[in-house]
Amino acid sequence: MRTRIAAPAFAVAALLTLTACEGTDTSSGSSKAGSSQDANNTAAKSNDTAKTETANLPDMTGKGLQSAQDQAQEAGFYSLTSHDALGRDRMQAFDRNWKVCSQTPKAGEHPTDTKVDFATVKLEESCPAKDAGAAPESAGSTMPDFKGKAVKVARQALDSSTSITVNDASGQDRMVLMESNWQVCTQEPTAGAKLDGQPVTLTAVKFEESC
Repeated sequence: MRTRIAAPAFAVAALLTLTACEGTDTSSGSSKAGSSQDANNTAAKSNDTAKTETANLPDMTGKGLQSAQDQAQEAGFYSLTSHDALGRDRMQAFDRNWKVCSQTPKAGEHPTDTKVDFATVKLEESCPAKDAGAAPESAGSTMPDFKGKAVKVARQALDSSTSITVNDASGQDRMVLMESNWQVCTQEPTAGAKLDGQPVTLTAVKFEESC
């Protein structure tokens, strides 16, 4: 006669508990994965909505730079910059001392993440007929004509490895410290010459002076 040995009760209970736990873990993992995916989709939709938000940018021409910046921010534009419209590359350290000549982009409906650039001059100066631009063009391999331009602009246009000497053209032997306030009178090499690492010599006077 064969004898049948029944499994202990505690073993059966342990097996049932393990099976139940495995089922619960699988279900929980699926739920978490689904929740995470839903959250990502919601975030993506939110980002898309933020990117497409637009607002009306006012015309800031003629306003003080500080007022123009404040009004642009009130309209929802926070990516703001400015530059010297006379092409002297002066910094707008005190916004209230500068006024807006033009702006990019022009007034109208634009995405609020658009970069707004104000072309400016000092309050006592007149706006130029044409904006001289935010940054000087690189000289490349040919010497540009720097006469009448700021010494600072000439220095930035030349390669950073170029040896540059600046002398006072008035004969007073003054130090040229604030180069954006000095205009080039003469240059060596002359305009159009090939640039191949040779030193550059400039003479200059202050902008309110004549060469």
